[in-house]
Amino acid sequence: MSAALIIVYVCLVAVEVAVVVVWVAGTRRHHWPVRPSTGDVVIGGATSFLDTLGIGNYAQITALFKLRGRPPDELIPGTLNVGNAVGILFSAVLFVTAIQVEPVLLMTMVICAGAGAWIGAGIVSRMRRRVIQVFMGMALLLAAGFFTMTNLGVIPPTGSAMGLAGWRFVLASAANFVLGALMCVGIGNYAPSMALLALLGMHPIAAYPIMMASDGVLIPVASLGFLRSARFDPAVAVGLTIGGIIGTVAAFPLIKTLADHLTLMRWVVTGVITYAAIAMLRSAWVSQSDLPAPAAAGPG
Repeated sequence: MSAALIIVYVCLVAVEVAVVVVWVAGTRRHHWPVRPSTGDVVIGGATSFLDTLGIGNYAQITALFKLRGRPPDELIPGTLNVGNAVGILFSAVLFVTAIQVEPVLLMTMVICAGAGAWIGAGIVSRMRRRVIQVFMGMALLLAAGFFTMTNLGVIPPTGSAMGLAGWRFVLASAANFVLGALMCVGIGNYAPSMALLALLGMHPIAAYPIMMASDGVLIPVASLGFLRSARFDPAVAVGLTIGGIIGTVAAFPLIKTLADHLTLMRWVVTGVITYAAIAMLRSAWVSQSDLPAPAAAGPG
């Protein structure tokens, strides 16, 4: 095993151990409930199944929480992060072990994502969320158009490399720094990672270990703050954790199968990117419609 890959595993395990220790200590100290409902487990399983396929799960979980009326809105962000903190380690190790991406690229992009969340979030958080959503949505639609033309044979197909070098390496690493910052303001990294790496000449499946390992560092770190403040629903978080592991195991073989059929894989990626683009533009439209109407101009 290369030194770069060892560093990735050490980072993943270190942040996960911290989360488990803080969660167990908090449960003992505050007597947090640990028995989830069947619905919590089902939500965790179904959304993690989609997450493993690259569609993401935070938006879907939030929608389902709102539909059933629990947990309270102010506890949703913490519940999302804490409930996915353990499962994301499972997903990250599974993908990093099974899909052999170039180790130095993987290590660099994971570190850049963490640095982006730590350093860049303050900068990105001052930007207008709607502007980010519109920009990302349009960029993803453009990428989906390129993938569609590739699938139809209009332009040459994307590459099948599992690593990058030169300016492509630098660009991918810098982009993951930005995506790490964007995740802190609720902009997911799955579809952008898929689009960027494929357009840079990598096999579409190469995005999976990179984005899972990046989340494997980001989500546990974010969840530590919610565990300390207790601003989450403990029982629901346990349900998401249990269901998340089940959903990941169920979906993972589908990814391995798709990897052997590159054209089919490209169509799946095209669908994921298109879905993410539409969802992001719709969120931008909703946020715009929620703004107060401008005041009427006075006389004269």
